[in-house]
Amino acid sequence: MSTTSFPLLQTINDPADLRQLARADLKALAAELREFVLHSVSQTGGHLSSNLGTVELTVALHHVFNTPEDRLVWDVGHQTYPHKILTGRRDRMHTLRQLGGISGFPQRAESIYDTFGTAHSSTSISAALGMALAAKRKGENRHAVAIIGDGAMTAGMAFEALNNAGVADCNLLVVLNDNDMSISPPVGALNRYLAQLMSGQFYAAAKNVGKTVLKPVPPLLELAKRFEQQAKGMVVPATLFEKFGFNYIGPIDGHDLDSLIPTLENIKSLKGPQFLHVVTKKGQGYKLAEADPIAYHGPGKFDPSVGLTKPATPPKQTFTQVFGQWLCDMAAQDQRLVGITPAMREGSGMVEFEKRFPERYYDVGIAEQHAVTFAAGMACEGVKPVVAIYSTFLQRGYDQLIHDVALQNLPVVFALDRAGLVGADGATHAGAYDIPFVRCIPNMGMACPADERECRQLLTTAFEQNHPVAVRYPRGSGAGVAPLAGLEGLPFGKGEIRRERQGTDANAPRIAILSFGTLLYPALEAAESLDATVVNMRWAKPIDEALLRDVAERHDALVTLEEGAIQGGAGSAVTEALNTMGIVRPVLQLGLPDAFIEHGDPAKLLSLQGLDAVGIRKAIELRFSR
Repeated sequence: MSTTSFPLLQTINDPADLRQLARADLKALAAELREFVLHSVSQTGGHLSSNLGTVELTVALHHVFNTPEDRLVWDVGHQTYPHKILTGRRDRMHTLRQLGGISGFPQRAESIYDTFGTAHSSTSISAALGMALAAKRKGENRHAVAIIGDGAMTAGMAFEALNNAGVADCNLLVVLNDNDMSISPPVGALNRYLAQLMSGQFYAAAKNVGKTVLKPVPPLLELAKRFEQQAKGMVVPATLFEKFGFNYIGPIDGHDLDSLIPTLENIKSLKGPQFLHVVTKKGQGYKLAEADPIAYHGPGKFDPSVGLTKPATPPKQTFTQVFGQWLCDMAAQDQRLVGITPAMREGSGMVEFEKRFPERYYDVGIAEQHAVTFAAGMACEGVKPVVAIYSTFLQRGYDQLIHDVALQNLPVVFALDRAGLVGADGATHAGAYDIPFVRCIPNMGMACPADERECRQLLTTAFEQNHPVAVRYPRGSGAGVAPLAGLEGLPFGKGEIRRERQGTDANAPRIAILSFGTLLYPALEAAESLDATVVNMRWAKPIDEALLRDVAERHDALVTLEEGAIQGGAGSAVTEALNTMGIVRPVLQLGLPDAFIEHGDPAKLLSLQGLDAVGIRKAIELRFSR
């Protein structure tokens, strides 16, 4: 991208350069920055609406605060592209979310300006409070600023942090970036509360006029101030945050630098916890994104002059779409079914379900812990909840999964989207750990469909059980095996042999590959050159012990294959079962290593981990060659 179109922006290599600009130049800089973000994301794909909405706020924060000495903690972090561009990464934006390139989220290892790694929501206030109190303990005079969206404020962790921070004596600023939008439309009482707060702008204007009129008459001004303390809670419900112990300021226009900068400068001189409420608009400055911020939340590559277009050839059906269709079909058949999501209506494929069954659709906001226990409560009353949740987000509700669902053996179905590697979102969003952390819980079942058809069938099987079951499936499409129209399930806890070894080479070791999930298809490809048996295990828990015994007794060695963590995963389940049965066989476990795998093209990432057909074949030959 040519920098000739960005004369101011190309002079900014770090925030110190930004702070040298005249105040009058900041609006022009913001305009260039917004244009750069739009064109950059259109070339690489990534988060767009949220980043267009934080341009002025980012400029103002870096202009007022002495970053990186003052700490900025961005909640979720998918709105930090302007921050990255202003902190020395402008020339690397073309590598965004690509293998070896910069992350779509803040990463401490990437820049000293990324003070805290984020990607899951509602962590910023806790982290910033920790930084602020650590600075005080060390005798360092610095500020810590948490920038959190209104959607992230629905999570309990944010309120836990507010409760703690309100009594802390430290330089902490919480900036509520209120754009009336998380990823899905925001829900709940807090969102309505913030909407009321918006309507309180007339109060702020009236207060300023009143101070101007009464200033020449000090006694009346003092009387008005005392009245203001009583009336403020009735006119603007800011008392929520003030009761936490914060000094509440706002709401102010988050796109108005003439308002943002003086306000932040004033706050910088205040002591104790401060709370600034700014109002922004997702997609600001790009009309198409303003009109449809959901569609432009995380687009792929596109032409900004045209906007998003439909592909010439329809893409293959995704696992998410398979789940969404199954959910609607099963709901039509069984009135007990309800669908629950923690603020991921679009991502989890529940848009159509909400339209068709609005009274049976529950979006609980960004509150994964609550989502799980809420489902448990419904299950107690004979309802059949299906919790649609990303694998990586179920980690946040793990205590509830154990104590509130499994311990009480409640029939809740967990549809775990984004299992395995997720590509551009990287390690924070990878569903690498669900098999280990689910299979160790009593009463739980765990299904691993190999393709789209099995996904629909195993969701039915899970729904038919009288105990909790998780069904894991990856992002995007699979082998392209069309689902059947009906709602027939598959046998619970049973796998199948998909390829039998031919045995034409009497000297070759008899190898059986036991596949869990969508890696079945590269396993079948690798097996052709190896002449190996391939087993579609389907279930990580319970393990099909009868099938395992049969295969183990007829083969010299076993290979387990999973797109998940090797440690404690499905391969470990196989070795445990063999030990219990007293069968001794060499077992090669293939899966994700004990490392966080960063962003990149999913197919390339799998290849680098040796989980494509070539890698599987090479690993088996290396281990079992004679």
